[in-house]
Amino acid sequence: MNADRDRWSLASRVVGIAAFALAAAVPAHAQQAAANRKAPAPTASQALAREILMRMAAFLGGAEKFSVSLRTGYDAMQKSGQKIEFNENRRITLARPDKLRIESERSDGAKSQVVFNGREITMVDAASNVYATTPQPGNIDRSIEHFVSDLGMRLPLAVMLLTRMPAEFDARVKTVDYVEKATFLGGPAHHLAARADTADFQVWVADGDRPVPLRVVITYKKSPGQPQFRAQFSDWNFAPAIHDATFTAQIPAGAQKVAFAAELAHTSAASRKTSAKKDSK
Repeated sequence: MNADRDRWSLASRVVGIAAFALAAAVPAHAQQAAANRKAPAPTASQALAREILMRMAAFLGGAEKFSVSLRTGYDAMQKSGQKIEFNENRRITLARPDKLRIESERSDGAKSQVVFNGREITMVDAASNVYATTPQPGNIDRSIEHFVSDLGMRLPLAVMLLTRMPAEFDARVKTVDYVEKATFLGGPAHHLAARADTADFQVWVADGDRPVPLRVVITYKKSPGQPQFRAQFSDWNFAPAIHDATFTAQIPAGAQKVAFAAELAHTSAASRKTSAKKDSK
């Protein structure tokens, strides 16, 4: 069977921000005000669930640095309507205000890197032996938004890397329910079920003084077939060793430098506009 990995619909490109609409046209404060007018008073269980979710967001958003490993899976919708699962392993290292490294290996063995070094963004596709660089526009939050929204790149669970994660959750998450206290992830964890405009998600938050996510499941309820993205977190470290090489991209020998597709499209559009102006004279 020749399954199509790329049929991950819209989620394959913006899985990190689609669920919480970071680039939504309606400002977050306006959405929150509307939600406050319409939403019924939460139950005690729902209030506890939101408190746990916001505690997790504040903990991650306020961390100076951390590293974590992820095993992820996502549904790729086929033309036939069948869902096929593909998987990735990821290792993330973050150091605020402006540095990030993500190493990825897909289930077919293809490896890639994304590195923000404070000055530029580098993406390496080892399987294709190509890499691209572009100036980094600012801190982690601004750079992630640029990487996903402007460059059109995929960055799973990007919202969990943002300093402003608490504000995004507070504005975008409509309801949160407490499901149960689970024990199957190696320790006690709070199982929460939340709803946003374009996606529902479940998160298992570790109990105790380090409320980190241990597992996440996102359902893209408005996409055909309602595909899911799943992630299991391990090896959380909030004092990772940072070296000079940590935020230096490893570019394979002989790799070809290319442009990000979004930059090519922008350049092409600008060239056509300039040509049209010349032709009109």
